[in-house]
Amino acid sequence: MQQEQFAHIKKLFQETVPTVDFASLRYHSDCDDLVAVRQDVLEPLRTNRDQGVMVTVHHRGGIGYGATSELTPAGLREAFARAVAWAERLGSVAVTDFSKIDMPHKRGEFKSPVREPWDGLSLRSKVEMLSDASRRLKRGSSIVDWSADLWHLRSDRLYLTNGGGEIYQSFDRMVPSLSVTANKGSETVTRTFGHMAVCRQQGFELLAETGFNAASEQLAEEALELLAAPNCPSGQMDLLLAPDQMVLQIHESIGHPLELDRILGDERNYAGTSFVTMDMFGRYQYGSPLLNVTFDPSRPEQAASYAFDDEGSPAELQYIIKDGILLRPLGGTISQARADYDGVASARADSWRRPAIDRMSNLNVEPGTVFFEDMIEGVERGIYMQTNCSWSIDDSRNKFQFGCERAQLIENGKLTKVVKKPNYRGISSNFWRSLKSVGHLSNLEVLGTPYCGKGEPNQAITVGHASPPCLFANVDVFGGE
Repeated sequence: MQQEQFAHIKKLFQETVPTVDFASLRYHSDCDDLVAVRQDVLEPLRTNRDQGVMVTVHHRGGIGYGATSELTPAGLREAFARAVAWAERLGSVAVTDFSKIDMPHKRGEFKSPVREPWDGLSLRSKVEMLSDASRRLKRGSSIVDWSADLWHLRSDRLYLTNGGGEIYQSFDRMVPSLSVTANKGSETVTRTFGHMAVCRQQGFELLAETGFNAASEQLAEEALELLAAPNCPSGQMDLLLAPDQMVLQIHESIGHPLELDRILGDERNYAGTSFVTMDMFGRYQYGSPLLNVTFDPSRPEQAASYAFDDEGSPAELQYIIKDGILLRPLGGTISQARADYDGVASARADSWRRPAIDRMSNLNVEPGTVFFEDMIEGVERGIYMQTNCSWSIDDSRNKFQFGCERAQLIENGKLTKVVKKPNYRGISSNFWRSLKSVGHLSNLEVLGTPYCGKGEPNQAITVGHASPPCLFANVDVFGGE
């Protein structure tokens, strides 16, 4: 059925594409389904279906966009007419001559590597699975709220250009979540699984691979343990971050500040700027020599893997930071032309209603050589933090303060007592330069989130972050109230 729709869209494009310097059409057919059980009661089911096209033209030096859900010759002609009109208006005042940008005209395809598809399991079976997980979260009267849910997202896309470009991509993602909240008197704590960090291009095989099926009891026990735990101590100490907190650290203090459109000033009015400037690339010591960060769209199961970005550029693994040195920004073809600097294939849009902008995709910290147990043994006084629960970072993505759900003290090379409400703060460049140990490949976790927001109007998009545990020296740690 989808192939028939693709053929229909191709025919419409051929019939309606105007005579301009460059023209493209990006078709989306998107669907998502959410099944959730809260306090052992099935929540209302949610299903969304959406389709439409975004057309882009470069004409007389300008760029213009038009979007429509009316997939007819009349609908496409009107969208192209709007795009041409905007391009002509912009061309007379634009700093960049968009007609001179060499846009790609590639052909290819990509499909998520799903083994156990969403539609392969009945709704009854999904509800039973989540009901079982929910029941196992309720471990005593101190548990006051608990839930389990599965969110499935599917997007089929076709990208066409007036130079013969033709790209088919199908993305199939699963986001499982568990949450348990415990209360005693005035004290309330929450422990979660997956809410901010478990998202991959997989089917139900993801649940076994990430431990979802066995996580309920442990989460509940940890929530109860946190109720009785003391607050996190304050002071300078070594900080060991679990992979599910490294997701947030990479995202906020490497990913966003390296987006090229943000560096060029496009986000200043909405989400801020960046402490990074163009003259830093190729020479700036972003982190310690142990820090190696890759843009890697080639790991098939990771949340934001793809063969081509939404400007049609082929995606390949590239180092963003190598041995601590900043090498290249996260910017697609158009931003690279504006900045006159090489980036990566990272222009992406969250729907057919939005143009592609520079986004993180899979941004990963490459593993080191130290096993988790050895990292612990090397710390005299420190703390191990897991699972983000709060974040704050300034407009230039530099000064930050992050909080976690759970922590354990590290004393004389051993994990000791559990503490609650752990927080830490720092300055991005100083923090990454304090990196003193990077976990082994065997401790690396492939994670991701569907909640990255950016752009005006806002676009929420999926990104991937893989990382081992990482150890940082002399970090400012403090407890909550």
